[in-house]
Amino acid sequence: MKFPALFLLLAVVAQAQQSAAPTLKVITDRPDATYKIGETATFTIESSQPAEVMLVFSKDGVQPQPAKKVKLEGGKLSLSSKLDEPGFLQLRATSGKVTALAAAAYDPLQIKPSMPVPEDFDAFWTAQKAALAKVPLKSTLTPVTTAVKSVEAFDLQVECLGGKPVSGYFGRPQGAKPKSLPAILHVHGAGVRSSGLGSISWALNEGGMLSLDINAHGIPNGQPAEFYTALQNGELKDYSKSGNKDRETVYFKGMFLRLIRAIDFLTAQPEWDGKTLIVFGSSQGGFQALAAAGLDSRVTFICAGVPAGCDHTGSQANRVNGWPKIVPNGPDGKPDPAALQASRYFDCVNFATRAKCKGAAVTVGFIDTTCPPTSVYAAYNALTVPKTIHFDTLAGHTNTPAAQKFMQQAAFKHVRDMK
Repeated sequence: MKFPALFLLLAVVAQAQQSAAPTLKVITDRPDATYKIGETATFTIESSQPAEVMLVFSKDGVQPQPAKKVKLEGGKLSLSSKLDEPGFLQLRATSGKVTALAAAAYDPLQIKPSMPVPEDFDAFWTAQKAALAKVPLKSTLTPVTTAVKSVEAFDLQVECLGGKPVSGYFGRPQGAKPKSLPAILHVHGAGVRSSGLGSISWALNEGGMLSLDINAHGIPNGQPAEFYTALQNGELKDYSKSGNKDRETVYFKGMFLRLIRAIDFLTAQPEWDGKTLIVFGSSQGGFQALAAAGLDSRVTFICAGVPAGCDHTGSQANRVNGWPKIVPNGPDGKPDPAALQASRYFDCVNFATRAKCKGAAVTVGFIDTTCPPTSVYAAYNALTVPKTIHFDTLAGHTNTPAAQKFMQQAAFKHVRDMK
């Protein structure tokens, strides 16, 4: 009596396998996917079953070549192409709703900024910082309970320019002696959320640290999820493009002034060692880390994972620009001139040229379509400080475990070096 049921089960499994969408994979012929300008890169497309696949080469997502439709009868096909300038040759394979990407890096360390630094860049930010300095450094520390033993934790609010405070969670080891601890500032990726209490655990690393995690918007911490959802759908909807046509109203101006005010707070703590200050973040947090390095000489090291905010003006060099695509195109397909000009004062490429920290650790994914590698390398190459970059050839917009380890180890090494 059991055999008919077994046969029915096998039939259902076979039918499911036949109807399942194919899995796609694209790889380059070199493990590091790195080439010299003009060299040929060979891409291999693999499918779990015979499939019709649409293939498109592009320059990191822009200037796509005509699509090519192929049938993978044997489940595998190879195509070759090349790039005659520094950048990334991307191949996108699509079959139905399934998409796979690979990219070949062409002399990425030669990618240059798409536009020069504005002549009044320093004057603009000097004026912003002068205005901030007139606001008294007034902070409120409210004790909070955490599972991390031996650490005092607080909800921190610090008055800032523009009506939004620095809002975060601050942790310090119990009984810390004056001038004994390095400091680390954790900054957030895109979205609307509370500061994270998890970063408090960093207070126990490397013999003890002052650890401050701030949310990106100066909003209250520890509220119900509905609170942040309402903000994201209301007041802070599409915040990243808010005020993008005037440098005085670009949303990130307030965010970056809160960075400086957070550094004001950390460096005013009696336990700070007076010499070590790390800014650590990914995506929009990487944007903030690079901005902090360019705006504040008290920053001694940054960890910028898959950073946003890089090369907003990429269109001016026929290249892709990074998140948040702050410069829209008009009906004629050309960038909005006001937004293009305003964006230059909030570009990691330009902040990188002003960085005076002792080091920087950056990560990048070769198939990141949110913070494209072309834009990340434009900013990385503009750094004149000691620097290292970790790349993942088949990673999108994420920090892989290896990238996370790279950033953490770089931060810890800096603390040890400063001691």
